[in-house]
Amino acid sequence: MRIRDSVALVTGASSGIGWATAVRLSGAGARLVVHGRDQARLAELADLVNGVPLTGELAAPGQVDRLAEAALDVAGRVDIVVHNAGSGWAGSFDRMPQPDIGRLIAVNLAAPIGLTRAVLPQMRARGDGHLMFVTSIAGRVGVAGEAVYAATKAGLDAFAESLRLELRGSGVGVGALAPGVVQTRFFERRGQPYARSRPRPIPAERVADVLVRAIKSGRDDRYVPGWLRLPVAVRAVAPGLYRRLAGRYGGS
Repeated sequence: MRIRDSVALVTGASSGIGWATAVRLSGAGARLVVHGRDQARLAELADLVNGVPLTGELAAPGQVDRLAEAALDVAGRVDIVVHNAGSGWAGSFDRMPQPDIGRLIAVNLAAPIGLTRAVLPQMRARGDGHLMFVTSIAGRVGVAGEAVYAATKAGLDAFAESLRLELRGSGVGVGALAPGVVQTRFFERRGQPYARSRPRPIPAERVADVLVRAIKSGRDDRYVPGWLRLPVAVRAVAPGLYRRLAGRYGGS
């Protein structure tokens, strides 16, 4: 995918992976439309990348369609979408409040599906575009204490894979990037800090570098760090062994 002179929409851009990705895309020559909930931070980012800020809460009814309409209005088209916005919650599933279940499903799964549906027709009409979904290793292997979060990310992976097959030959690329533990405010926001010594959190900038390279090259599936392919492979070929190891060493 050619990034220079493209229009890129990045959701969840007011911090972490989204912020770093917007900066990298701008450096590669893209015109940015950045979305997030933190109006002040988003305005700061927009000034940094010379982009257009669009503030909103994706879990709110109608917000996804309004975001798509606003992005198309201000930019005329959308060539790249980085579906990065996400929400987490950690703890025992039987103590998870119902509103939090709905919020995770809305933000992590329903919003990227709805936003894709809104911007895809104009991509297909041009025969060009790229959809990048930021998923999670949690969605590939499951994580104790994050059942709903893992389920939403697994659903996003399945959506991306199905869409990739459907759009083959259309000129519209579909990528998925599954990061592990990243140095962002995600753990603070989910209500439980990351307390393990290993694996160590990686910088959001490293994830953004891999993500932008994947868009450029058209690579459809990436892990950050790359060794995360190993537990996914073990789970696929030896699920019993994987569960024993996960029970011993796993955790959120």
